[in-house]
Amino acid sequence: MNYLQLATSFLETRLKGKYITLDAITPILKSFENVFEVTSAGKSVEGRVIYKVKIGNGPTKILMWSQMHGNEPTTTKGLFDFFNFLAVESELAKKIKAQYTFVCLPMLNPDGAFHYTRENANKVDLNRDALNVSQLEMKVLHEVYGSFQPDYCYNLHDQRTIFGTDNYNLPATLSFLAPAFNEERDFNDVRMKAIVKINLMNKVLQEFIPGQVGRFDDSYNVNCTGDFFTTQNTPTILFEAGHFQEDYQREESRKYVFISLLSSVSSHNENVIVDNELQEYLHIPQNNKRFYDLIYKNVKIINNSVEKIINFAAQFEEVLIHNEIQFVARISKVEDLEGYFGHLEFDCKEMLFSAEGSNFPEIGKKADFLLNNSIEYRNGVNII
Repeated sequence: MNYLQLATSFLETRLKGKYITLDAITPILKSFENVFEVTSAGKSVEGRVIYKVKIGNGPTKILMWSQMHGNEPTTTKGLFDFFNFLAVESELAKKIKAQYTFVCLPMLNPDGAFHYTRENANKVDLNRDALNVSQLEMKVLHEVYGSFQPDYCYNLHDQRTIFGTDNYNLPATLSFLAPAFNEERDFNDVRMKAIVKINLMNKVLQEFIPGQVGRFDDSYNVNCTGDFFTTQNTPTILFEAGHFQEDYQREESRKYVFISLLSSVSSHNENVIVDNELQEYLHIPQNNKRFYDLIYKNVKIINNSVEKIINFAAQFEEVLIHNEIQFVARISKVEDLEGYFGHLEFDCKEMLFSAEGSNFPEIGKKADFLLNNSIEYRNGVNII
């Protein structure tokens, strides 16, 4: 099976970029009403609909939710690509729908999506509300979980561009976690069921993005949704869609979300040996914070009248302006960059830094500066 070709063929072209809102997905959901069961599961704090999509009639039940954090839309795009695949009556799609029943909440936090915030309208991180269930959106998720009684939960998220994979100087384009169920982070049958599916996805992804699949930190926090549902004896998988080279709009990353979803339900691992599965899972490199968006090397600065050659880094801040996400580069780290990589790196050849009358890069300032008063960098990149 050519997973990447399928990911391209079923890409939902009406969803693009980083700003995906309820207004964007509603007409697409309406177009699915003849093939899927599309209903309202409830409403958000600001009164926006939280849609529920039910697909298939198989015995194994999977509950998926995306955009729990409103500014994390990559898995939403990948999920709609997966919807497109399931809507077409291919033999594989029919087989999957006969084996599985999916209930999906493609946008759990539509208020956060509209405002492009991690939190909901009450400024609460829904992924820290699983135990208290204080927010309307989390109540919706709990109600759907209770009525559906899933065999698996897929918790779909984005992660920042800062993450790479341990022992590789590559971005973590997809990362997974089988969340812990206790402080000791023991492995029980529930976690192992999640691990088996993660291993299936990782095996396929290694064909396309070798070294770019990570294993997310499994520190236990029962307030987190994945940890909570694992404690309820439901195998849960955290998906973290990350950066692919030069793909700040996450149009390539979404393809690997699609591949992950499809491979998790179209591949099978016969005669599972628990020890081998656990070893394979633990062999997936750990996620780590080893990247900056931009690194400038061999920069001459003057600090307290002393000249010095240093490296410094900048990170893009995502800002919603006129319904578009603008990437604003700000200086984020000066020196102490040993072991870090830049998604884009510049050799400044010991030229003198200057910005706003200063010869020292100041953390938090926009990455607009000159080298030797002649070479201009605007919004982090060289203006030629």
